[in-house]
Amino acid sequence: MSQSTKNQTGRRTRIGIDYTAAVRQQAGIGRYTRSLIQALAEIDVERRYTLFVAGGRGDGRVGSWPANFRVRSVPLSDRWLNILWQRLRVPVPVQAFTGPLDLFHSPDFVLPPVGRTPAILTIHDLSFMRVPECFVPGFRSYLEQAVSRAVRRATRILADSESTRRDLIELLGVEPERATVLYPGVEGRFRLIRDSEVLDRVRACYGLPARFVLGLGTLQPRKNFVCLIEAFAQLLAHSQDGIENLSLVIAGGEGWLGQDIPAAIARLGLEERVCLAGFVKDTDLPALYSLASVFALPTLYEGFGLPALEAMACGIPVVAANNSSLPEVLGDAGLLVPTNDPVTMAKAFGRILSQPALRARLVAAGLEQARKFTWNNGAQKLLEIYRSIDVVDGRQ
Repeated sequence: MSQSTKNQTGRRTRIGIDYTAAVRQQAGIGRYTRSLIQALAEIDVERRYTLFVAGGRGDGRVGSWPANFRVRSVPLSDRWLNILWQRLRVPVPVQAFTGPLDLFHSPDFVLPPVGRTPAILTIHDLSFMRVPECFVPGFRSYLEQAVSRAVRRATRILADSESTRRDLIELLGVEPERATVLYPGVEGRFRLIRDSEVLDRVRACYGLPARFVLGLGTLQPRKNFVCLIEAFAQLLAHSQDGIENLSLVIAGGEGWLGQDIPAAIARLGLEERVCLAGFVKDTDLPALYSLASVFALPTLYEGFGLPALEAMACGIPVVAANNSSLPEVLGDAGLLVPTNDPVTMAKAFGRILSQPALRARLVAAGLEQARKFTWNNGAQKLLEIYRSIDVVDGRQ
């Protein structure tokens, strides 16, 4: 056993991780947490890890783990724990459920009470501060208070991108030395799917047209799908090579304040050319990307923009809004357009659809860019951060 895995008493460091989102959420933070912690388990067999899960083991996504990992599940739901810890601020420490810890990591914006134990907090984005108009007021107010408290209490804060790190420093006054970038990764399963049976099944399951531009995300204002619909209307209005029989697919579950999306489709007379595919199962995403002609990310703000990298890993060219983390994530591998500029976005679609050489260049560059972001890299960085925390026995 390496000396770095021991605290001052000579025993192995005990690390608690809130794994609730990994069990409760199929996409988003749930997938981030599953992927990162599973990659961590593959490279660290010495430290003692406790995965804390609220609401029981639910649908079985806790999975199997190496001998140095254990799961501690509590019957209280994540909603009730959130009420007790974040709204009522009841000071029952997480160690009451996990047992003694030397370090605690929350990958989901807020921290439970941890006593004097050092804590690491992951902040994926500060969209509720950057684009507050995209949030229900009550939810925005809760996030502002709960996230701000958690940031003040955290020993170290992890950000999904340099853009989010800058937001933490600017908007919440985080000292630069407390904020570290830990990039998410692209899973190996995201690759161009050529199996016709798989592609036909996914096409039939979600009612997908033969050729389409793809937008993906929860139906909410921040994703800016109305701008995407307007860009698609512009593309159709200026007939050019490559857009014959082209449709627009927007895939994502119902969110909040999303009533403008069907209204925009009706206003522009695009009922026959726009498909609202609904929520797409995580396992079907590689095939969905592979079926698309172009992937569009017109968002107003992203903490990282993982779907753009996933699309590139599947060999699909990307057009994205030029804001927040997206220039950082795409590099020169996608076409960046001004935010809320449907005309320029439509022209970018038209160039990709009508210029085979441009498309080939973007596909090759996208594959190379996606390979830079792996969960193994993220896990290695996380392990370095765990090692850097000065663990002092007896704090809790």
